[in-house]
Amino acid sequence: MKMNNEPWVSDQGDGTYINPVLYADYSDMDVIRVGSFFYMTASSFGHLPGLPILESRDLVNWRLIHHAVPSLPLKEFDVPQHGNGIWAPSIRYNSGKYWIYYGDPDVGIFMTTATDPAGKWEPLHLVKEGKGLIDPCPFWDDNGQAYLIHAYAHSRSGIKHKLRICSMSTGGKTLLDEGQIVYDGTEKHPTLEGPKLYKRNGYYYIFAPAGGVSTGWQTVFRSASIWGPYEDRIVLQQGDTNINGPHQGALIELESGESWFIHFQDQGAYGRVVHLQPVRWEDDWPLMGEMRKGDTIGQPVMRYRKPNVSKSFPVEVPATSDEFMTSTLGLQWQWQANPLAEWYNLSARESYIRLNAITPFNNLYHAPNLLLQKFPAPEFQVTCEAEPGGLGDGDSGGVVVFGLRYSYLTIKKHL
Repeated sequence: MKMNNEPWVSDQGDGTYINPVLYADYSDMDVIRVGSFFYMTASSFGHLPGLPILESRDLVNWRLIHHAVPSLPLKEFDVPQHGNGIWAPSIRYNSGKYWIYYGDPDVGIFMTTATDPAGKWEPLHLVKEGKGLIDPCPFWDDNGQAYLIHAYAHSRSGIKHKLRICSMSTGGKTLLDEGQIVYDGTEKHPTLEGPKLYKRNGYYYIFAPAGGVSTGWQTVFRSASIWGPYEDRIVLQQGDTNINGPHQGALIELESGESWFIHFQDQGAYGRVVHLQPVRWEDDWPLMGEMRKGDTIGQPVMRYRKPNVSKSFPVEVPATSDEFMTSTLGLQWQWQANPLAEWYNLSARESYIRLNAITPFNNLYHAPNLLLQKFPAPEFQVTCEAEPGGLGDGDSGGVVVFGLRYSYLTIKKHL
Protein backbone atom coordinates (compact mmCIF):
# COMPACT_ATOMS: atom_id res chain seq x y z
CA MET A 1 0.00 0.00 0.00
CA LYS A 2 1.38 3.40 -0.99
CA MET A 3 0.76 7.01 -0.17
CA ASN A 4 1.44 9.04 -3.31
CA ASN A 5 4.28 11.38 -2.24
CA GLU A 6 4.46 12.75 1.27
CA PRO A 7 1.05 14.30 1.93
CA TRP A 8 2.21 16.73 4.65
CA VAL A 9 5.67 18.18 5.27
CA SER A 10 6.20 20.83 7.94
CA ASP A 11 9.84 21.64 7.15
CA GLN A 12 9.82 24.29 4.40
CA GLY A 13 13.47 23.78 3.45
CA ASP A 14 14.39 27.43 4.04
CA GLY A 15 14.99 27.37 7.78
CA THR A 16 11.29 27.69 8.64
CA TYR A 17 8.47 25.31 9.46
CA ILE A 18 4.67 25.48 9.24
CA ASN A 19 2.18 24.23 11.78
CA PRO A 20 1.13 21.58 12.42
CA VAL A 21 4.49 19.82 12.51
CA LEU A 22 2.58 16.51 12.44
CA TYR A 23 -0.82 16.53 10.73
CA ALA A 24 -1.76 13.25 12.40
CA ASP A 25 -3.54 12.07 15.53
CA TYR A 26 -0.76 12.01 18.11
CA SER A 27 -3.23 12.96 20.80
CA ASP A 28 -2.19 14.36 24.22
CA MET A 29 1.47 14.08 23.27
CA ASP A 30 4.44 14.57 25.57
CA VAL A 31 8.04 15.25 24.53
CA ILE A 32 11.44 15.20 26.22
CA ARG A 33 14.98 16.03 25.15
CA VAL A 34 17.78 13.59 25.95
CA GLY A 35 21.10 14.97 24.72
CA SER A 36 20.58 16.02 21.10
CA PHE A 37 17.52 13.78 20.56
CA PHE A 38 13.84 14.44 21.20
CA TYR A 39 11.32 11.72 22.00
CA MET A 40 7.54 11.88 21.83
CA THR A 41 4.76 9.60 22.98
CA ALA A 42 0.98 10.02 22.77
CA SER A 43 -2.39 8.54 23.65
CA SER A 44 -3.19 5.35 21.75
CA PHE A 45 -6.42 4.38 23.55
CA GLY A 46 -7.37 0.82 22.51
CA HIS A 47 -5.31 0.75 19.29
CA LEU A 48 -2.41 -1.70 19.47
CA PRO A 49 0.51 -1.82 19.58
CA GLY A 50 0.22 1.25 21.81
CA LEU A 51 2.23 4.13 23.21
CA PRO A 52 4.00 5.20 20.00
CA ILE A 53 7.59 6.40 20.33
CA LEU A 54 8.69 9.08 17.86
CA GLU A 55 12.18 10.53 17.50
CA SER A 56 13.41 13.87 16.19
CA ARG A 57 16.62 15.88 16.03
CA ASP A 58 14.97 19.30 15.56
CA LEU A 59 11.33 19.11 16.86
CA VAL A 60 10.06 19.55 13.27
CA ASN A 61 11.06 16.36 11.45
CA TRP A 62 9.84 13.20 13.18
CA ARG A 63 10.02 9.47 12.60
CA LEU A 64 8.17 6.66 14.34
CA ILE A 65 10.70 4.28 15.91
CA HIS A 66 8.75 1.96 18.22
CA HIS A 67 5.73 1.25 20.43
CA ALA A 68 6.23 0.74 24.16
CA VAL A 69 3.22 -1.56 24.59
CA PRO A 70 2.72 -4.50 22.17
CA SER A 71 -0.62 -5.41 23.79
CA LEU A 72 -2.63 -4.62 26.90
CA PRO A 73 -2.79 -7.19 29.73
CA LEU A 74 -6.52 -6.83 30.34
CA LYS A 75 -8.82 -9.23 28.47
CA GLU A 76 -11.25 -6.38 27.88
CA PHE A 77 -8.88 -5.24 25.13
CA ASP A 78 -9.21 -8.49 23.20
CA VAL A 79 -12.17 -6.70 21.60
CA PRO A 80 -12.38 -3.03 20.54
CA GLN A 81 -12.63 -0.52 23.37
CA HIS A 82 -13.08 2.74 21.48
CA GLY A 83 -11.89 5.74 23.48
CA ASN A 84 -10.74 3.62 26.44
CA GLY A 85 -7.31 2.33 27.38
CA ILE A 86 -4.20 4.49 27.16
CA TRP A 87 -4.92 8.14 27.97
CA ALA A 88 -2.50 11.09 27.99
CA PRO A 89 0.92 9.60 28.76
CA SER A 90 3.98 11.42 30.08
CA ILE A 91 7.53 10.50 29.11
CA ARG A 92 10.57 11.34 31.25
CA TYR A 93 14.27 10.46 31.50
CA ASN A 94 15.78 9.83 34.93
CA SER A 95 18.62 7.72 36.35
CA GLY A 96 19.58 6.37 32.93
CA LYS A 97 16.04 5.19 32.13
CA TYR A 98 13.11 6.33 30.05
CA TRP A 99 9.81 6.34 31.92
CA ILE A 100 6.25 6.46 30.58
CA TYR A 101 3.20 6.88 32.82
CA TYR A 102 -0.39 6.89 31.62
CA GLY A 103 -3.88 6.69 33.03
CA ASP A 104 -6.46 4.08 32.12
CA PRO A 105 -9.66 5.84 33.24
CA ASP A 106 -11.32 2.56 34.24
CA VAL A 107 -8.37 0.93 36.01
CA GLY A 108 -5.72 3.35 37.28
CA ILE A 109 -2.23 4.68 36.63
CA PHE A 110 0.30 2.46 34.80
CA MET A 111 4.00 2.85 34.09
CA THR A 112 6.75 1.22 32.03
CA THR A 113 10.51 1.83 31.69
CA ALA A 114 13.29 1.17 29.20
CA THR A 115 16.99 1.93 28.83
CA ASP A 116 16.56 2.38 25.05
CA PRO A 117 13.39 4.04 23.71
CA ALA A 118 13.63 1.91 20.55
CA GLY A 119 14.25 -1.28 22.56
CA LYS A 120 12.28 -3.45 24.94
CA TRP A 121 10.04 -1.74 27.46
CA GLU A 122 9.26 -3.40 30.77
CA PRO A 123 5.82 -5.01 31.28
CA LEU A 124 3.21 -2.55 32.46
CA HIS A 125 3.10 -1.94 36.22
CA LEU A 126 -0.03 -0.69 38.00
CA VAL A 127 1.19 2.21 40.18
CA LYS A 128 -2.18 3.19 41.62
CA GLU A 129 -5.54 1.50 41.17
CA GLY A 130 -8.56 3.75 40.92
CA LYS A 131 -11.25 4.85 38.50
CA GLY A 132 -10.87 8.27 36.97
CA LEU A 133 -7.15 8.73 37.75
CA ILE A 134 -5.81 10.20 34.51
CA ASP A 135 -3.04 12.27 32.92
CA PRO A 136 -0.20 11.33 35.33
CA CYS A 137 3.22 12.93 35.15
CA PRO A 138 6.21 11.87 37.28
CA PHE A 139 8.78 14.33 38.63
CA TRP A 140 12.14 13.75 40.34
CA ASP A 141 13.34 16.75 42.35
CA ASP A 142 16.95 17.87 42.72
CA ASN A 143 17.29 15.88 45.97
CA GLY A 144 16.00 12.70 44.32
CA GLN A 145 12.55 12.84 45.91
CA ALA A 146 9.92 11.64 43.44
CA TYR A 147 6.38 12.92 42.97
CA LEU A 148 3.43 12.24 40.69
CA ILE A 149 0.83 14.76 39.56
CA HIS A 150 -2.45 13.73 37.95
CA ALA A 151 -5.95 14.89 37.03
CA TYR A 152 -9.39 13.29 37.31
CA ALA A 153 -11.92 12.02 34.76
CA HIS A 154 -15.31 13.22 35.99
CA SER A 155 -17.08 10.46 34.04
CA ARG A 156 -15.45 7.81 36.25
CA SER A 157 -14.60 9.57 39.52
CA GLY A 158 -17.16 12.35 39.88
CA ILE A 159 -14.22 14.75 40.36
CA LYS A 160 -13.35 17.48 37.88
CA HIS A 161 -11.12 20.57 37.48
CA LYS A 162 -8.61 19.43 40.16
CA LEU A 163 -4.93 18.49 40.14
CA ARG A 164 -3.36 16.28 42.82
CA ILE A 165 0.31 15.71 43.69
CA CYS A 166 1.45 12.59 45.60
CA SER A 167 4.85 11.60 46.93
CA MET A 168 6.24 8.60 45.05
CA SER A 169 8.98 6.03 45.62
CA THR A 170 12.23 6.87 43.81
CA GLY A 171 11.79 3.64 41.87
CA GLY A 172 8.58 5.07 40.45
CA LYS A 173 6.33 2.10 41.21
CA THR A 174 4.49 3.17 44.38
CA LEU A 175 2.68 6.25 45.64
CA LEU A 176 3.66 6.93 49.24
CA ASP A 177 0.68 8.98 50.41
CA GLU A 178 -2.76 10.22 49.43
CA GLY A 179 -1.20 13.49 48.35
CA GLN A 180 -3.08 16.74 48.18
CA ILE A 181 -5.06 18.84 45.73
CA VAL A 182 -2.67 21.60 44.68
CA TYR A 183 -5.11 23.49 42.46
CA ASP A 184 -8.88 23.60 42.00
CA GLY A 185 -9.76 25.19 38.68
CA THR A 186 -13.55 25.15 39.15
CA GLU A 187 -13.89 28.94 38.99
CA LYS A 188 -11.01 30.16 36.83
CA HIS A 189 -9.84 27.12 34.83
CA PRO A 190 -12.69 24.61 34.35
CA THR A 191 -11.90 21.20 32.86
CA LEU A 192 -8.36 21.47 34.21
CA GLU A 193 -6.41 18.36 33.18
CA GLY A 194 -3.28 17.06 31.43
CA PRO A 195 -0.68 18.46 33.90
CA LYS A 196 3.07 18.40 33.28
CA LEU A 197 5.41 19.22 36.19
CA TYR A 198 8.77 21.02 35.77
CA LYS A 199 11.31 22.92 37.84
CA ARG A 200 13.18 25.98 36.57
CA ASN A 201 15.15 28.74 38.33
CA GLY A 202 13.90 27.58 41.74
CA TYR A 203 10.20 27.56 40.76
CA TYR A 204 7.93 24.54 40.34
CA TYR A 205 5.76 24.86 37.25
CA ILE A 206 2.60 23.00 36.30
CA PHE A 207 1.71 23.32 32.63
CA ALA A 208 -1.95 22.32 32.25
CA PRO A 209 -4.75 22.81 29.71
CA ALA A 210 -8.19 24.07 30.69
CA GLY A 211 -11.44 25.05 29.05
CA GLY A 212 -12.11 21.87 27.05
CA VAL A 213 -10.44 20.03 24.19
CA SER A 214 -11.64 22.13 21.25
CA THR A 215 -12.26 25.44 23.03
CA GLY A 216 -9.63 25.70 25.73
CA TRP A 217 -6.36 27.43 26.56
CA GLN A 218 -2.97 26.66 28.06
CA THR A 219 -2.43 27.61 31.70
CA VAL A 220 0.83 27.72 33.65
CA PHE A 221 0.98 27.56 37.45
CA ARG A 222 4.04 28.62 39.45
CA SER A 223 5.13 28.16 43.07
CA ALA A 224 8.29 28.21 45.20
CA SER A 225 7.03 24.98 46.85
CA ILE A 226 5.89 21.85 45.10
CA TRP A 227 2.83 21.81 47.36
CA GLY A 228 1.88 25.39 46.47
CA PRO A 229 0.22 27.78 46.73
CA TYR A 230 0.36 28.24 42.94
CA GLU A 231 -0.04 31.45 40.97
CA ASP A 232 -1.72 31.05 37.59
CA ARG A 233 -1.49 32.62 34.15
CA ILE A 234 -3.04 31.84 30.78
CA VAL A 235 -0.12 31.79 28.33
CA LEU A 236 -1.63 30.56 25.03
CA GLN A 237 -5.07 30.88 23.46
CA GLN A 238 -6.64 30.84 19.98
CA GLY A 239 -6.64 34.63 19.55
CA ASP A 240 -7.22 35.67 15.93
CA THR A 241 -6.02 32.33 14.52
CA ASN A 242 -7.97 29.29 13.38
CA ILE A 243 -6.02 27.09 15.84
CA ASN A 244 -8.81 26.12 18.22
CA GLY A 245 -8.08 24.89 21.74
CA PRO A 246 -4.28 25.20 21.55
CA HIS A 247 -3.10 23.38 24.67
CA GLN A 248 -1.81 20.26 26.43
CA GLY A 249 1.71 19.30 25.64
CA ALA A 250 5.31 19.71 26.68
CA LEU A 251 7.91 22.34 27.52
CA ILE A 252 11.24 21.54 25.87
CA GLU A 253 14.46 23.37 26.64
CA LEU A 254 17.27 23.12 24.10
CA GLU A 255 21.03 22.93 24.56
CA SER A 256 21.14 26.31 22.80
CA GLY A 257 19.07 27.86 25.61
CA GLU A 258 15.87 28.18 23.58
CA SER A 259 12.52 27.02 24.95
CA TRP A 260 9.65 25.56 22.92
CA PHE A 261 6.16 24.27 23.62
CA ILE A 262 4.58 21.43 21.69
CA HIS A 263 0.80 20.97 21.91
CA PHE A 264 -2.24 19.64 20.09
CA GLN A 265 -5.17 21.08 18.17
CA ASP A 266 -8.43 19.14 17.88
CA GLN A 267 -9.22 18.58 14.19
CA GLY A 268 -12.35 16.45 14.43
CA ALA A 269 -12.10 13.31 12.32
CA TYR A 270 -8.39 13.95 11.73
CA GLY A 271 -7.73 13.66 15.47
CA ARG A 272 -5.48 15.86 17.59
CA VAL A 273 -2.65 17.19 15.43
CA VAL A 274 0.71 18.47 16.70
CA HIS A 275 1.82 22.13 16.79
CA LEU A 276 5.09 23.74 17.87
CA GLN A 277 5.33 27.18 19.53
CA PRO A 278 8.35 29.31 20.45
CA VAL A 279 8.65 30.25 24.13
CA ARG A 280 10.48 33.16 25.72
CA TRP A 281 10.74 33.87 29.44
CA GLU A 282 9.91 37.13 31.18
CA ASP A 283 10.04 37.49 34.98
CA ASP A 284 10.20 33.67 35.17
CA TRP A 285 6.91 33.28 33.26
CA PRO A 286 6.78 31.62 29.82
CA LEU A 287 5.38 33.65 26.91
CA MET A 288 4.22 31.36 24.11
CA GLY A 289 3.67 31.81 20.41
CA GLU A 290 3.10 35.26 18.94
CA MET A 291 2.46 38.16 21.28
CA ARG A 292 0.54 40.91 19.49
CA LYS A 293 0.88 44.51 20.59
CA GLY A 294 -1.06 45.12 23.79
CA ASP A 295 -1.72 41.43 24.42
CA THR A 296 -0.69 39.58 27.56
CA ILE A 297 -1.56 36.10 26.20
CA GLY A 298 0.15 34.56 23.19
CA GLN A 299 -1.51 33.03 20.16
CA PRO A 300 -0.21 30.22 17.91
CA VAL A 301 2.26 30.89 15.11
CA MET A 302 1.49 29.54 11.66
CA ARG A 303 5.03 29.75 10.26
CA TYR A 304 8.25 30.32 12.19
CA ARG A 305 11.97 29.71 12.12
CA LYS A 306 13.04 26.22 13.12
CA PRO A 307 14.51 25.56 16.58
CA ASN A 308 18.22 26.26 17.01
CA VAL A 309 19.77 22.81 17.32
CA SER A 310 23.13 23.90 15.85
CA LYS A 311 22.76 22.05 12.53
CA SER A 312 20.24 21.14 9.86
CA PHE A 313 18.65 17.72 9.51
CA PRO A 314 16.92 16.08 6.53
CA VAL A 315 13.19 16.35 5.99
CA GLU A 316 11.50 13.35 7.59
CA VAL A 317 7.92 12.28 8.34
CA PRO A 318 6.46 9.14 9.95
CA ALA A 319 6.19 6.29 7.46
CA THR A 320 2.88 5.72 5.71
CA SER A 321 3.56 3.38 2.76
CA ASP A 322 4.31 -0.31 3.25
CA GLU A 323 5.47 -2.79 0.59
CA PHE A 324 5.28 -5.67 3.13
CA MET A 325 8.80 -6.80 2.25
CA THR A 326 9.89 -7.70 5.79
CA SER A 327 8.82 -10.18 8.45
CA THR A 328 7.19 -7.46 10.55
CA LEU A 329 4.50 -4.89 9.90
CA GLY A 330 5.48 -1.28 9.43
CA LEU A 331 5.30 0.73 12.64
CA GLN A 332 2.45 2.88 11.29
CA TRP A 333 0.00 -0.04 11.56
CA GLN A 334 -2.24 -0.66 14.57
CA TRP A 335 -5.10 -3.06 15.26
CA GLN A 336 -8.42 -2.29 16.95
CA ALA A 337 -7.67 -4.67 19.82
CA ASN A 338 -4.95 -6.94 21.22
CA PRO A 339 -3.48 -8.46 18.04
CA LEU A 340 -3.42 -12.18 17.27
CA ALA A 341 -0.80 -13.77 15.02
CA GLU A 342 -3.45 -15.72 13.09
CA TRP A 343 -4.99 -12.53 11.72
CA TYR A 344 -2.29 -12.07 9.09
CA ASN A 345 0.72 -13.59 7.33
CA LEU A 346 3.68 -11.74 5.84
CA SER A 347 5.58 -14.77 4.52
CA ALA A 348 2.94 -16.56 2.44
CA ARG A 349 3.69 -14.42 -0.61
CA GLU A 350 6.52 -12.01 -1.23
CA SER A 351 5.60 -8.32 -0.99
CA TYR A 352 2.04 -9.08 0.14
CA ILE A 353 0.24 -9.25 3.43
CA ARG A 354 -2.34 -12.02 3.72
CA LEU A 355 -5.27 -11.00 5.91
CA ASN A 356 -7.13 -14.03 7.21
CA ALA A 357 -10.90 -14.02 7.57
CA ILE A 358 -12.30 -14.47 11.07
CA THR A 359 -15.81 -14.86 12.46
CA PRO A 360 -17.82 -11.96 11.02
CA PHE A 361 -19.18 -9.11 13.10
CA ASN A 362 -22.40 -7.17 12.64
CA ASN A 363 -20.35 -4.12 11.70
CA LEU A 364 -16.70 -3.14 11.46
CA TYR A 365 -16.95 -0.97 14.56
CA HIS A 366 -16.75 -4.17 16.62
CA ALA A 367 -14.19 -6.02 14.48
CA PRO A 368 -10.82 -6.37 16.27
CA ASN A 369 -8.82 -7.35 13.16
CA LEU A 370 -8.90 -4.06 11.26
CA LEU A 371 -5.40 -3.06 10.20
CA LEU A 372 -5.33 0.74 10.47
CA GLN A 373 -3.05 3.75 10.37
CA LYS A 374 -3.56 7.43 11.15
CA PHE A 375 -4.66 10.00 8.60
CA PRO A 376 -1.35 11.71 7.64
CA ALA A 377 -2.73 14.96 6.20
CA PRO A 378 -5.94 16.87 5.46
CA GLU A 379 -5.83 15.47 1.92
CA PHE A 380 -4.00 12.39 0.66
CA GLN A 381 -4.17 9.68 -1.98
CA VAL A 382 -3.76 5.96 -1.34
CA THR A 383 -2.86 3.19 -3.80
CA CYS A 384 -3.56 -0.39 -2.74
CA GLU A 385 -3.08 -3.59 -4.74
CA ALA A 386 -5.33 -6.53 -3.74
CA GLU A 387 -5.34 -10.17 -4.85
CA PRO A 388 -8.77 -11.77 -4.16
CA GLY A 389 -7.88 -15.30 -5.34
CA GLY A 390 -7.72 -16.72 -1.82
CA LEU A 391 -11.19 -15.61 -0.76
CA GLY A 392 -13.64 -18.27 0.30
CA ASP A 393 -17.38 -18.14 -0.27
CA GLY A 394 -18.77 -15.10 1.52
CA ASP A 395 -15.32 -13.76 2.45
CA SER A 396 -14.53 -10.13 1.71
CA GLY A 397 -11.62 -7.75 2.03
CA GLY A 398 -10.59 -4.31 0.94
CA VAL A 399 -9.84 -0.79 2.11
CA VAL A 400 -11.71 1.18 4.77
CA VAL A 401 -11.77 4.81 5.91
CA PHE A 402 -12.68 4.24 9.51
CA GLY A 403 -14.20 6.23 12.35
CA LEU A 404 -17.44 6.45 14.27
CA ARG A 405 -18.85 6.40 10.76
CA TYR A 406 -16.91 4.60 8.05
CA SER A 407 -16.89 3.78 4.35
CA TYR A 408 -15.15 0.93 2.59
CA LEU A 409 -14.40 -0.55 -0.81
CA THR A 410 -14.30 -4.35 -0.72
CA ILE A 411 -14.20 -7.42 -2.89
CA LYS A 412 -16.55 -10.23 -1.87
CA LYS A 413 -16.68 -13.74 -3.28
CA HIS A 414 -19.99 -15.43 -4.10
CA LEU A 415 -20.12 -19.02 -5.46
